[in-house]
This record gives sequence, C-alpha cells and structure tokens, in this order.
Amino acid sequence: MHSDAPLKALFEPRSVVVVGASRHPGKVGHTVLSNLVSSGYTGKILPVNPAGGDLLGLPVLRDVSELPDGPDLAVICLPREKVRPVLEALAAKSLRAAIVLAAGFKETGKDGWRLEEELARIARRRGIVLLGPNSLGLMNAPFGLNASFARACPASGNIAFFSQSGALCAAILDWAVSEDMGFSKFVSLGNKAVLSEAHMLEALGDDPDTRVILGYCESVDNGQELLSAAQRVTAKKPVVMIKAGATPAGARAASNHTGSLAGSPPAYEAAFRQAGILHAPDVESLFDLAGAFSSQPLPKGPNLVVVTNSGGPGILTADACENSRLQLMRPGAATLERLRTVLPSFASLYNPIDIIGDADAARYRATLEAVLADEMAHAVLVLLTPTSAAQIEETARAVVEASKDCGKPVFACFMGGPRVAPGRDILVEAGVPCYAFPESAVRAMEAMYAYHSWRSRAYPVEICFRRDKGKAESLLREARATGLADLSESQAMQLALAYELPVPETKFARTSDEAARIAKRIGFPVALKIASPHLVSKAAAGGVALGLSDAEAVRRAFLELTSRLARTREDVHVTGCMVQAMGPADARAVAVWMRRDQQFGPLLSFGLAGAYTDVLHDLTFRLAPLTVGDAQEMVREIKTFPLLRGVRGQKPAALGAIEDILLTVSQIAVDFPEIAEVELNPILVNEEGAVVADVKIAIA
Repeated sequence: MHSDAPLKALFEPRSVVVVGASRHPGKVGHTVLSNLVSSGYTGKILPVNPAGGDLLGLPVLRDVSELPDGPDLAVICLPREKVRPVLEALAAKSLRAAIVLAAGFKETGKDGWRLEEELARIARRRGIVLLGPNSLGLMNAPFGLNASFARACPASGNIAFFSQSGALCAAILDWAVSEDMGFSKFVSLGNKAVLSEAHMLEALGDDPDTRVILGYCESVDNGQELLSAAQRVTAKKPVVMIKAGATPAGARAASNHTGSLAGSPPAYEAAFRQAGILHAPDVESLFDLAGAFSSQPLPKGPNLVVVTNSGGPGILTADACENSRLQLMRPGAATLERLRTVLPSFASLYNPIDIIGDADAARYRATLEAVLADEMAHAVLVLLTPTSAAQIEETARAVVEASKDCGKPVFACFMGGPRVAPGRDILVEAGVPCYAFPESAVRAMEAMYAYHSWRSRAYPVEICFRRDKGKAESLLREARATGLADLSESQAMQLALAYELPVPETKFARTSDEAARIAKRIGFPVALKIASPHLVSKAAAGGVALGLSDAEAVRRAFLELTSRLARTREDVHVTGCMVQAMGPADARAVAVWMRRDQQFGPLLSFGLAGAYTDVLHDLTFRLAPLTVGDAQEMVREIKTFPLLRGVRGQKPAALGAIEDILLTVSQIAVDFPEIAEVELNPILVNEEGAVVADVKIAIA
C-alpha cells in the first residue's frame, strides 16, 4: 500500500490498541490480541483493560486516557453500549483508524441504528477511518497484521477479499487454510457505517500485493460511488463479486442481517456490467475465478484448445464452450502436422484433441508443446481421467513444465477422486488452476476472456442530444403545481418534443366534432386515445381506437370510447380524447422504461412491447448515463433481437433510431432527478425509423 494511501493507518498501522483485551481464551478481546502477537506484527501493541497487569507478555493499560497521542489503529472489543464513549476518548488521542467488532447496531432496529449513526458522526468529524461495526476485523498478510477475532489465519497470497458478512469471512478463512489458498488482504466490512465496498476497491486497486479483488455484498448504500470506484479499479485489475439477496427471500434475509435494503437485481446486474465487475453466481464460482486470475495471464482471444485422454469429458467441454463466449479453434496446418508426428494414427487431431486413454505423460507434454506454439490458440485446457495407463503425477509435472513462461493461460481438469488428488496438488502448487469438472474450467476461462475484452474495449462514447431544457423545466413546474404524480399525456408529449423524441402529431379534443376537425388537419388514418389522469393502461381499459380513416369514424369512436368508460369505470374521470397520427403499418413494437433505483439511480430497460415483456420478461438493463456502446448492446441483448433484425423476408428495423431514443431517455433521467419514471410504450419502428406512440412520465 502506498505511503500516502488514505487507509494506510488501517492496513499498515505503526501501533495497534486493543480496547477490551481479555485474559480469558475464547473471549473476543483475547483472540484479537493473540492473533496480533502470533501473526508476526512488528509494530507496537497496546492492550487496554481496567485490571491492568501483563497479558501475553505485554503491559496492559488500565484506560484509554493512558495511551500516547496519535495511535494508528484501535480494535474495540467491547459491548455495543460501551463503544461510543471509548471512540470519543480515542478521538481525543488523535486516533487515525478504528475497527468496531460489536454487533447490535442498525441490524437490530431503530435504537441500534441511532447508535451506529453516532459512531459514524464521531468518525467523520474527527477524521477517523472506521471499519464496522459488526465486523470480524481485517488481515494484511504481507504486513504481518491479523487484527481480527478469526480462528484461522491463511497464508500470504495475491487475492484480496472483502465481505459484508463476518460469518462468511470466518467460514472462508477456515476453508482457505484447508485449500492452501493465500490472501493479500482480508476485510470484514460489517455494517459499513463509514467504510464501504467503494473504499475497499479504491484501496485494493492501488495495492501492489493484490492481483485480483473478490467481494461479497448484500447491499450498497451509494451505488454511484461503487460504480465510479469500480470503473477506475477494473481498468487495472479484475474485480469479482457475488451479490446476495437476489431473490425476495434473500432480500428479506439481507435486510434482517445488516439492516440495509438489498436493492433490485437488475440494477446490480447493470452496475456490475457497466463497471467491469465480474459477477459470480455462487461462492464456489467466486473462488474458482480467484484461482484463475491470481495465477494465469489473460487470454488474448476466445480460441480454446482442449487436450484430453477421454472422449466423454472432451464432449462435455465442447458443449460448455458452445454455451459460452469461447470457441474451439481448429489447429493450424503446421500444428496438425506436428501432432501427427507425436500422436497415434487413431488419435483425434481436431479440437478437442483426443490423445487416447493410454496416453502417458510424454504424450501429453508433446501435444501441449505443439498446441501452445500455435499462434491462434489463446488458451489451453488439459483434461485427464484416471485410466489404467494414466501417469497422474508425471502428467501434472509435464503440464507445469510445458506451460511455464508460455504467455498463455493453461488450465487443467483432473477428473476423479483420490487417484488424481496428488496430480491436482502438484498443479495448484505450481499455479496451474485445476478443476474437478470441465464446466467449471470453461466458466473460469470465459470470465478471463470477458475481462480481457473489457480491458481492451474502445473508449466509451457519450452523446448529449439537442434539447430545450428550459421548456422541459417549465412543463415539470406546471405538473408539480397540479399536485399530481403523473404528467398529463399532453404534458408528457410536449416534454418528449422538447427533447426531440420522434413523437407523432398529437392533439387533445374535448368533443367528437373537435376530434374530427383535428383528424382532418393531421391526416387520416388516425388513432384515438382516452384522455384521463386515472388510467395507467388505456389499451387494457378499452380506451384506444386505431386506424380511423374518416371524420365519421372519428366521431363514432370518440362517443363509443367516452361512453364506454363512463359506464364501466366510475372511478375514471374522462376529459376527452387524444387524436394522434398513426404509426407505420409494418412496424414492430418495442418499449423503453426508466425507473429510479434507490441504490444506483436511473435504471433503463428495453424490450419488445406486449407479451414479450409482460409474459417472457425479455428485458435488458443499464444505468444512466448511457454510452453509445451501452445503447447498442441493450438493443442486441434481448432474446427476441432476431425479430428486430428481420425474419421471413421482413426488412430489419432501424436499430439506430431505437438507440437514439435510449440515449435521449438517459439524458432526460440525468437532467431531471425529480423524474421518477418514464415509459415509452409502444415505440413503433420499421426500416426507416421509429415513432414513440405513447409517453408516460411520473415525478417524485
């Protein structure tokens, strides 16, 4: 960590105060002190306990007031009620950083929330870096610091991990010791009264001991802060995170656990994607990816070569590749010629390369050397099943030797149990990730390729569209003055015009004759829509008539729509009808929504209108502000995109027109934080352009 790093006092303290140090093994205060002493920490350790005396060979201070001025770090091992006065006393001693281990704060309700807010206010006012409360503590292995009450202490490594859950930290530490996995930094964030995921990302992004950053989160208090920090950090090193609380049951559990809102899964999905964070679906995947990123170079492309001594695992790998961004490349002519000289005539030379069940270590090594020399091979996966002829340990050593300094990621999958275990140990110790099954290996390689693509992407282009912001502000003031949460259809259409959205000509009519006159001016055919502030969906309420081709049809439709609503919906006040030019007849209907997420701000979604969204939930999401690339990806990500591209002789839709609408809605969301929701549904699009047929805007 750099000497001027904001969190240096937390991670590399010159002195550590243990408030509540205990003589009783098993107590938190004893475990923290014991961990500090046994971890090799070379700074000054200052235990504090009212009984005084000596503890683990260290003199014990009776009170915080006896401390010298300017301690770097204090670990407070006291019950909830005693934390606040002790933190005040430490602040008076010019403390730089503190870890609060006690639980019972905002996760327990209103009283705990107030206590936590008081701690945060003290820390911010006095410039104290505060970790917790409800924290397990932290470790900085290269520095020899274990300021936690965890029982397990893993080896030093190049993986950093932070977690909102202390219990998960304890479990992972115990597991890591059994797997011989090392960490550079290990941090339990707890309730995040001051320090959050964003602060950890910033600190670990600049940490020379850390090669890959892992995180577990249940909630994010400031989504934009996380997004901004992650975008800076992922440009330098990979960040892999798991988000808990993605289901309603999980969200409730997360709220009970830390007292925070879990947030919407689509918003997190969009945030992770736009920040370059790799999303792990489960803890096993999180550490599968950690092993890959911590030991292997990034692949420079999607081409994977599979070397196997068994056809079945090779087929499984091919299936996994087909469902990923990777592809099984055909070896080049020179590679094939070289393989023919080292493999039996009945071996399969085409990817997956099946070197037959009687393959020994020498055959594996010769095959690996041939494929690694192929310039088009970006990554190699070595599969081994424990056949009677398999030389497991020798093959593992051959893989290590062949892959050394090759500049390409090499992964292994030794399938089996006790027989292959020694080979796996050799590979992992040498830094070659070894997986139990090929699907896990493919997922890890795909994640590495995705991160390489993120690092290699073109610089994002943001566009600011022309708009009459003053007119839009006037419309919003007018809407707020009415006291209604929704803009009228006329106001919404005018705001859309102020941002040059392609809305059809639309006029309000109070009577059937006025509607007929307006229709003549607009030009037939037209559509009629009920005007009412109480209808969310006019079509669902039977309040829309389409394709009206003459004045008489307009009059008749006006009377039918208004009288029907008067009969069937007494709760709806009808003011008249909107007369609107019809969209193109051969158009496909899409929709764009914007809703403001509590954690991350404006969240845009896109999909085909109607059943595709309502029933199939075929939607894609991004956070504003959108870049041009974001808009392009959104349009192409939906499963029903082939319908926009054109099927059965249909011409492709004007994708650029849809992208322009997405970018414009993004600009509206950024310009006006008071706009809570925008819905453009339907947007009618054909090969020539797009028309926004209906606009709904809600204000906070």
